[in-house]
Amino acid sequence: MTHPYTNAPDYRRWRRAVGDVAPAAVDPVVSLPFKIMQADKIVTAGSCFAQHIARHLRDNGFSFLVTEPAHPVLPRETAEAFNYGLFTARYGNVYTSRQLLQLIRRAYGRFSPADDIWEEDGRFFDPFRPAIQPGGFASREEYDIDRQQHFRAVRTAFEEADYFIFTLGLTECWVSSKDGAAYPVCPGTIAGSFDADRHRFINLSTAEVVADMTMAINELRTVNPKLRIILTVSPVPLAATAEDRHVLVSTAYSKAVLRVAAEELVRLPDVFYFPSYEIITGPFSRGAYYADDLRNIREEGVEHVMRLFFTHATDREVAPAPLPSKPSGDFLADMKGVVDAICEEAALDQN
Repeated sequence: MTHPYTNAPDYRRWRRAVGDVAPAAVDPVVSLPFKIMQADKIVTAGSCFAQHIARHLRDNGFSFLVTEPAHPVLPRETAEAFNYGLFTARYGNVYTSRQLLQLIRRAYGRFSPADDIWEEDGRFFDPFRPAIQPGGFASREEYDIDRQQHFRAVRTAFEEADYFIFTLGLTECWVSSKDGAAYPVCPGTIAGSFDADRHRFINLSTAEVVADMTMAINELRTVNPKLRIILTVSPVPLAATAEDRHVLVSTAYSKAVLRVAAEELVRLPDVFYFPSYEIITGPFSRGAYYADDLRNIREEGVEHVMRLFFTHATDREVAPAPLPSKPSGDFLADMKGVVDAICEEAALDQN
C-alpha cells in the first residue's frame, strides 16, 4: 500500500537527511530558483550575523555593494570600528523589521523622528546609529552632513541592488513614546539616557513583523522593481531580554516569530529564505558551531552556512570545512575560532 511518504526524497526524511549524515554534509537548502552571478550587486543589512555574510561575499570576489565607503587612507581596522564596510551603508545593525521600514522611510524623506539627536558633553550622537561614530560627532554640522551622506548612500544602495540580503535578528525593540521611532538598542546603553516617559518597550508579534516587512518590500519595489530579496534569521541568541522571564525563553520566542514571519514573506514575489538559522542551530552539530559563551558563532559554522550559500545561490562552490571540536574549556583558545562582529546589542549585557 502506498501513501504520500512512500516515495518521498531523502531530504524530507530526518534519518536520511540529518541523523545518518556527517555533520559537515548536512544541507537543508535543497534548491533555490536563482543564481547570483559575480557581477550582480548585493546589498546586506540586518543583525550582527549579517556582517559574516557580507565578509564572505567580499572575500570570495562577489560584488558586495558598498555605497558609503571609508576614506582610502583609513586603516581597515579603524574603518570597521567606525562601521565602514561592515554593511553596504553605514547604518549599523538593523535588528528589527521596524528598524528596516523606518530606515527606508527616513532615507526617502517620508519620516523624521522627533528624537533627532543626542548631545553629551559637547559631542553629538545619532539615536538610530549610536555606535557608528565612537566618541560621537564633534559638531551638529558634522552630524548633519554625515546623516545626509548616509541617506544618500542608502538610496543608492536600494536603487542599484540586484539582491538584498536581510537578516532578521530581534523582535524586542525600544521605541519613542512620542512617534514610535524604533531604536537599535535601549537608549542609555551605548549613548543617550533612558527615560521611562519617553521610551517604551515593545515585543513584535509575527503579524507585526510580516506587516513591517511587507511594507518595506513594497516600498523598495517602488524604487527598484527588479530587486530580489533573500531573508535569513540570525542564530545568535538575545544578549539580554526586557521581558520579565528567562532569556532562553525570550530567545526561543523571538526566533520562532522571525522564522514564521520569513515563511509567510516568501509567498511574496521574488522573496526567498535561506536557512542559515537551521544550519547553525541544528542538533547535528552538537552545539559545536557556538563559541564557549554559547552565543557567538564560530567561524566553522559561518563557513558551513556560506559554503551552502555559494553552492545553491551562486555560480561558485566552496570546499567544506571540518566540523569543529567541542569547546575545550580554554576560553582564549576557543575564542580564536570566533570572528568578531560589531554588535550593539551586546551592550545590554555589559553590566
